[in-house]
Amino acid sequence: MEKKYLIGNGFNSNQLKTFAIIAMTIDHLVSVIYPGYPKEWWIIALHIIGRLTAPTMWFMVVEGYHYTKDLKKYIGRLFLFAIISHFAYNFAFGIPFIPFQTTVFNQTSVIWSLAWGVVAIALWDEKKCHWKQWQKTLLFVGICVITFCSDWSCVAVLAIVDIYKHRGNLKMQVREMMVYVFFYALIYFLFVDKVYGIIQLFVFICVPFIMNYNGERGKWKGMKWFFYLYYPAHLVICGIIRILLHGNIGVMIGG
Repeated sequence: MEKKYLIGNGFNSNQLKTFAIIAMTIDHLVSVIYPGYPKEWWIIALHIIGRLTAPTMWFMVVEGYHYTKDLKKYIGRLFLFAIISHFAYNFAFGIPFIPFQTTVFNQTSVIWSLAWGVVAIALWDEKKCHWKQWQKTLLFVGICVITFCSDWSCVAVLAIVDIYKHRGNLKMQVREMMVYVFFYALIYFLFVDKVYGIIQLFVFICVPFIMNYNGERGKWKGMKWFFYLYYPAHLVICGIIRILLHGNIGVMIGG
């Protein structure tokens, strides 16, 4: 049964984005101050707080798709944002700007997957795209391939599409999202770091926030542009801190 939004109660989109920004900033600062995969409990706890960010971003781009009045401009803005963020993200963590010099993982920011996630939604939206099924499937596979190398990989695209398919049913949105997160955590566990693979599962901390989304934007209309500016700006600051503390070295997978 569809879960009705808590109109007038709960969290609006501005508040959810604020929580995500705070969690993201904590996570990224910890990554550049304490490089690698340290196992101190309090560092792990701070990274767990950071797990709130990605699912909130996936959820918000689905809302953005639903409410946008100009899909082409929305997608174009996201791709421009993805290009700018690529350089900021890679500078923050000491990852080469030219991909695949070190590994196939974590070669650009999650914004790359967000942008392609919106394209994937439009692809499966019968009102927007009238291509044949095999054409849609082929392009969708292509989208998964070209987003595999980004932060949160093609898992972000898959989650975004399913979150859109179940829009309005918060319980189903969260359930589908956690299924994809499990596979991402498994890959992280097997190929990157076992402890930090388990940490990815703490994405479930987003549940009480998303489940209490009230379907409203909030009074401040500038949050969208604030996030577009804040995201690359805080990454540049993280990059400066990284260099001052450790020199020009990579501090996480991909670097």
